[in-house]
Parts: sequence; structure tokens; C-alpha cells
Amino acid sequence: MSLSSSLFGFVLCLKQHYPLIFRMIKREVIGRYRGSFFGLLWSFITPIIMLTIYTFVFSFVFKARWGVGNSDPYEFAVMLFSGLIVFNLFAESITRAPALILSNVNYVKKVIFPLEILPWVSLGSAVFHAAISFLVLFLFLAVLGHAFTLSMLWLPIVLLPFLFLIMGLSWFLASLGVFVRDIGQVIGMLMTVLMFMCPIFYPLSALPEGIGQYLYLNPLTLIVDQVRTVLITAGQPDWLNLGYYSLISLFCAWSGWFWFSKTRRGFADVL
Repeated sequence: MSLSSSLFGFVLCLKQHYPLIFRMIKREVIGRYRGSFFGLLWSFITPIIMLTIYTFVFSFVFKARWGVGNSDPYEFAVMLFSGLIVFNLFAESITRAPALILSNVNYVKKVIFPLEILPWVSLGSAVFHAAISFLVLFLFLAVLGHAFTLSMLWLPIVLLPFLFLIMGLSWFLASLGVFVRDIGQVIGMLMTVLMFMCPIFYPLSALPEGIGQYLYLNPLTLIVDQVRTVLITAGQPDWLNLGYYSLISLFCAWSGWFWFSKTRRGFADVL
């Protein structure tokens, strides 16, 4: 069985090309800040500034509270920031996906290069910045005196199926972007819709009864909710729904991988 038709070919691809993927992620992360005065330190400074702004604006200016009867002035900022970390992880990879092949034409025409690793590189860069943001969140929770619990250790398990979903969509969009150039514009608008149709800026309990369940059609909703559960409210993950989500994510990853493998033969003709 070939790598392209293998059920877990997308995982074997990661294992086979890991050294190259790691080098390209490192180059991309460093290259983003090359020439700036603070360099890579900006990846740490930026989330600190954003969390400080969220805390000031929402907690002290708007006096927003997360849920009815909540008196904690900092919880809204913490909930908002944790939700935005998940969204930014998704959005950074998905919005870049349609242009991954278009921006690397030389890899298609001039050299023998494993094009299928480009979404892995994009995801790796997004994961790096998400990890820094989570570190900032942990430091902020520590300053607030928030207790660190064992439930926080479930964070990688909660995020893992989310990463597979992102990869599947990235492979599909990277291929589609070669043949349909307008897809990038559509994805930009779709990201805005997904952000507001997800409980990032509001709790699900704020919605009328019976409407909140439809937000779970948004692939971000469950993960945002579960990240908050394990990090902030010290609860256990919803294993049943995460199990369903994992099956869908694996199918999406395989489908995206299969689509990319079958359509890549036409990239050179189009480009």
C-alpha cells in the first residue's frame, strides 16, 4: 500500500519527514521576527499585551462578567483569552492553507519536494505561538492565585483531535486553492463567522434555551469549551463528545490527505 492511500499515511508522512518539517517550522518562526529589535521575544510580548488590554477593557471599562452572578472581575478576560488562543490556532492555519502551494511554486516545478508537509509546517508554526499564549495564560492565572490542578494535564489530549481536524482542512484547502483562487477570500469571511458563532465572547448559558446546542456544529465550540473546562474550571473532559469529535477529525484528516495526494499531480499543469 502506497503512502498516499494508506489509512494513516498523514501520520507516516510526519514521521518520515519530521527532520525537514522541524527545520522548516524553525525557519518560519524565526523568519517572522527577523530584523525586529526584540526578535523572537515578540512571540511572548504580543500575547502579554493583548491579555493586558482584554483585562483592562472588558474587566474594568465595560465591567463585563462571565455568567450571571459572577463577581470575579478577571474571569471574563481569562475566558476570552483562552477562547481566542484556540481560535487563532485554527485561523492561522486555515487562512494560510489556500496559498500554501501558490506561495511555494518553486517546490512544485523545480525540485522534488514533499509538498504534503507544507500544512504540517504551517500548523507547527501556529502551535508554537499557541503554546506561548498558553504559557502567558498560565502565568496570569498564577498571578491571580488560581490553583493549578491535575485536570490541566488533559490539555494536549483535548487539543490533539483539533489538530487532526486542522490538518485535514489544510490539505483540502491547499489543494483547492491551486485550482480555485477565490477560496482564500471565502475563508477570510468564514473565519469571522466561525469566531462570532462560537462561545468566545460569551458563555453558552447566555443564549436562549435550545439555541446553544446548534453552536456545536461549529468545529471550534467543543474545543473552546473543553479547554476552559480543563484549564480554568478544573473539570474533566467530556470524553464521549471528544470521542465523537476525534473520529470525525481522523476522518477529516484522512479525507484531506487523500484528496491532496490525488490532486497534486495537476499542480504543475495549473501553476
